[in-house]
Amino acid sequence: MKKFSEGTYDVVIIGAGHAGCEAALACARTGLNTAMLTLNLDSIAFMACNPSVGGTAKGHLVREIDALGGEMAINADKTAMQFKMLNVGKGAAVQSLRCQSDKNAYHRRMKYVLEHTQNLRIVQGEAARILTKDNAVCGVETTYGGVFNCRAAIVATGVYLNAQTITGEVIKDSGPNGFAPATELTKCLSELGFTIRRFKTGTPARVDFRTIDLSKCGVQPGDTTIYPFSFIHDSVPAEQVDCYLTYTNSTTHEIILSNLDRSPLYNGTIESTGPRYCPSIETKVVRFADKDRHQIFIEPEGADTLEAYIQGMSSSLPHDIQVDMYRSVAGLEHCNIMRYAYAIEYDCIDTLDVLPTLEFKKVKNLYTAGQINGTSGYEEAAAQGLVAGLNASLKLRNMPPLVLRRDEAYIGVLIDDLVTKGTEEPYRMMTSRAEHRIELRQDNADFRLTQKGYDCGLVTEERYQRFLKRKADYERALKELETRLPAKVCDGILREQNLEEAKKPLSPADLIKRGVDLDYICANTEVLNWADMSVKESAGIEIKYEGYLKKGREQIARAKKLEDRLLPEDINYLKIEGLRLEAREKLQEIRPRSLGQAARISGVNPADISVLMIYLTLNH
Repeated sequence: MKKFSEGTYDVVIIGAGHAGCEAALACARTGLNTAMLTLNLDSIAFMACNPSVGGTAKGHLVREIDALGGEMAINADKTAMQFKMLNVGKGAAVQSLRCQSDKNAYHRRMKYVLEHTQNLRIVQGEAARILTKDNAVCGVETTYGGVFNCRAAIVATGVYLNAQTITGEVIKDSGPNGFAPATELTKCLSELGFTIRRFKTGTPARVDFRTIDLSKCGVQPGDTTIYPFSFIHDSVPAEQVDCYLTYTNSTTHEIILSNLDRSPLYNGTIESTGPRYCPSIETKVVRFADKDRHQIFIEPEGADTLEAYIQGMSSSLPHDIQVDMYRSVAGLEHCNIMRYAYAIEYDCIDTLDVLPTLEFKKVKNLYTAGQINGTSGYEEAAAQGLVAGLNASLKLRNMPPLVLRRDEAYIGVLIDDLVTKGTEEPYRMMTSRAEHRIELRQDNADFRLTQKGYDCGLVTEERYQRFLKRKADYERALKELETRLPAKVCDGILREQNLEEAKKPLSPADLIKRGVDLDYICANTEVLNWADMSVKESAGIEIKYEGYLKKGREQIARAKKLEDRLLPEDINYLKIEGLRLEAREKLQEIRPRSLGQAARISGVNPADISVLMIYLTLNH
């Protein structure tokens, strides 16, 4: 095949899913001449599974993406059909925002944004090879012979690498939703030194909304008195669509159990590793045999379609079994399936081959992001795409890299887990993974990260000024909450809340610590009558959790000493006397960036860290 030039660029992005979109925008918006390759323009920012954004811990990631200057939160807000705050009955650290998205509108708007971004060219084509010179990226070649000369490349191929969909006895070479798979790039990645693995995910059926008996389902309305994802938006729509709740039953379970011999998950057809925290309905029925029912959410896919997403019933059973299975559920007795459920297997890499910047250790200026890194979920992918894009841009602009610590962001936890511990199954972000989650709340993502995004050149001046105003309002609110109110006012509030009267002036902060909700204080006084909802929430949380936050910040300060102690890149760990053999091998393989990262490696114990500290003192 004759090769030809497609032009010269700073960066080429391979893939246009949620990771690819954020990577491309981060590069182009920071001034780099950027090209983005996608198998199909119609799959840009495509929601192959649940048409939603956010959820437990994932909502934190979306707000962090927004705080750094990314696009996902804005796109989600503008194409949302319903907003819901999850875990409202629990502490502030684990409350997470989620929205039901208009699937097609989400794709269309993101495509529009990309098309109208300066410095960005979008091309439909399949990457076949990543070209290198002197062990550094120099170009990307397509299956048609087109060569994009470049200084850096970001691989964000999602679940498309050698993808196969599996339903019952039928296996097809296909990406999600019938899109073509990428069949050429895996070989090149392997030749470059990546360790290739095989993972699996899946999706449930979509049914015709008109054939659902909603009278048999519980209504799940949205929330209107909450903030949106993006810090540049002020409110969520007052009018939102409803979602619905139903349940599987003993008949559903019997249909599944009696047909396990036809399930690819149980007859040996599927051997790859699937997501632990988003299992198929077959897995749930087998694994949780003591449960007589499982929740099923019915969610609209968009304003321009009758397709309904049946969340909770992901499956790879044959079509004939799927019909019986879905129709056994209350409300779905007469449903017509529009798209059948399927499982999908795909190639991905071992992220122990990747640096905390998401750059490949063995080839300079080659980055990976998204599901190729073994993660699951749009939000995890977008977060990695943003970080990979920013780090490629920062490196080419001769600026320091962006490496977020575990105490700075959920994004930091996500990437540190991947590059320090690796993952043997599709990785999903959860609040329990973050040891500093009381500090990493969704309400304060801008306080933690917007300055960093601005310093990287991604946060716009308009967005930055909005951040500075919110920060100033927050600091003003904290001062006001420490200003004392008359004793008569305080005792009246305490009495109405069935709390013991103080008989003296108290500050709103004192009242909060005695168990009075800030919203109640604001409703019955002039306190914070000028502040918006987000400022009140952030200030109220700071007061309410003051003791926990103080202890947590002390722990962070102690841990930061290890994180700040960087390890030289040329250390030969195999020759350091005093290190145990396992520690030597793990350190040599992973090559941690700092003592803090080294301490989190499985197989490296505190005694090994002490040896490393002595080694650094004597030799560096």
